[in-house]
Amino acid sequence: MTWSTGLAGLAAGLVVSVVTTPAGVSGAVFLLPVQLGVLGVPSPAVTPTNLLYNVVAGPGALLRHHRTGLLYTPLTRRLVSGALPGVVVGAGVRVFAVPGATVFRLLIAVLLVPLGLWLVRSTLMPAPPARDAEPSPRAVTGLALAVGVVGGVYGIGGGSLLGPLLVGRGMSVARVAPAALASTFVTSVAGAGTFALLSLAGTGDVAPDWYLGLACGLGGLIGGYLGARLQPRLPETGLRLLLGSLAAAVGVLHAVQALG
Repeated sequence: MTWSTGLAGLAAGLVVSVVTTPAGVSGAVFLLPVQLGVLGVPSPAVTPTNLLYNVVAGPGALLRHHRTGLLYTPLTRRLVSGALPGVVVGAGVRVFAVPGATVFRLLIAVLLVPLGLWLVRSTLMPAPPARDAEPSPRAVTGLALAVGVVGGVYGIGGGSLLGPLLVGRGMSVARVAPAALASTFVTSVAGAGTFALLSLAGTGDVAPDWYLGLACGLGGLIGGYLGARLQPRLPETGLRLLLGSLAAAVGVLHAVQALG
C-alpha cells in the first residue's frame, strides 16, 4: 500500500464516520464502494478489511457513549448476544458461497435500497402510534442473529442494518445508536478473526488488507468520536432521514457498479 492510498483510506474513514456515527452506524458499509472501486481492494478481502475498520474505528464513538452512560443497557446485551454467533456464520458464507464482487454488490443493493426507502417513508409518513410497537426482547435477539449473519457476509458488523430496522420499529436513534455501535464493534472483532483463520486454510484473497484497514480505521476512530459528540445536537427526524437516505444511496451505487 502506498502513502497516497493510506491517506485516502484515512480521509474516507474519517468523513464517513463523522456522518454516520450520529445515526448509530459505523460507516463500513459506505466504505465498500470506495474500497472496491477506488482503493482496489479485491473480493472477498474487502469484507474482512471493513471489519478491521470497525475494530479500529469503534472505540472512538464507544468511548463517548460510555462517558454519557448510554452504552451499558439491556438493548446492547441483546444485540451483542444475537449478532456475535451470526457474524461467524456469515464469514463462512462470504468465503465459500459469495466470493465474487458482482454478486456481492447486487446483494448489498437488494438489501439496502428497500431498507433505506422504508426508513425514509416511515419518517415522513409515520403510522399512527400503537401499543407495544417496539419488538420484544426475544425478537430483538433473533433479529440481531439474522443481521449478524448478513453483517458477516458484507463486512459491516451488523450495525448498519440494526440501526435502521430498530429505529423503523419505533425506537429512538439516541437509544439505538450506542447499542448498535457496540454490537458492530464486538462482532467485527469476531468476524475479522474468523476471516484470518479461514485465510490460513483457504486460497485466494480472504485475509484482510491489514494496512488499509488500519488506515481507514484510524480515520474512523477520530470521526466516530466527533460524530458521537454531534449526536445530541442533531434532530431525531434529521438523523432518521440521513440514515435512510444513505442506505438507499449506497445500495443504488452498488447496483450501478454491478450492472455497469
